[in-house]
Amino acid sequence: MPQLDPSSFASQIFWLIVTFVALYLIMWRIVVPRISDVLEARRERAEDNLAKAETYKKDAEAALAAYDKAIADARAEAHAAVAEATSRMAETAAKQEAELARKLGERIAASEAEIAKAVAAAMGNVQAIATETATAAAERLLSGKVDAGAVAKAVDITMKAKG
Repeated sequence: MPQLDPSSFASQIFWLIVTFVALYLIMWRIVVPRISDVLEARRERAEDNLAKAETYKKDAEAALAAYDKAIADARAEAHAAVAEATSRMAETAAKQEAELARKLGERIAASEAEIAKAVAAAMGNVQAIATETATAAAERLLSGKVDAGAVAKAVDITMKAKG
């Protein structure tokens, strides 16, 4: 094997050093800076992404806070509208109830007046009927004519005493 021949060791060592130096220079001048640049770009991109994520998180938190505020405001407006509608309905119901009570009071008063008139008319009829009945009974019992004025006076006194 030619690699193990001691007479060619010097040339092999020379080419080993030349190749090593050439590869070292290529690595030092070309490959390592590119790898370094790639690593630096990745680090910067990761930092940028983290910064963007932080700003997006803050934006999302602000949007969530605005959403929560909008929901709270909408609920407050809804509660106020319900309270206003409830008070308006209660007020309307109270007005209608008062109007109905007034109308019923008027009807009751009119009915009581009619009843009083009917009672007075009935009492007048009762007095007339009582007078006629008393006159007829007295004429039958006495078998003769009775003074209608005296009977009417007696019935009137009796009704005033009882009424």
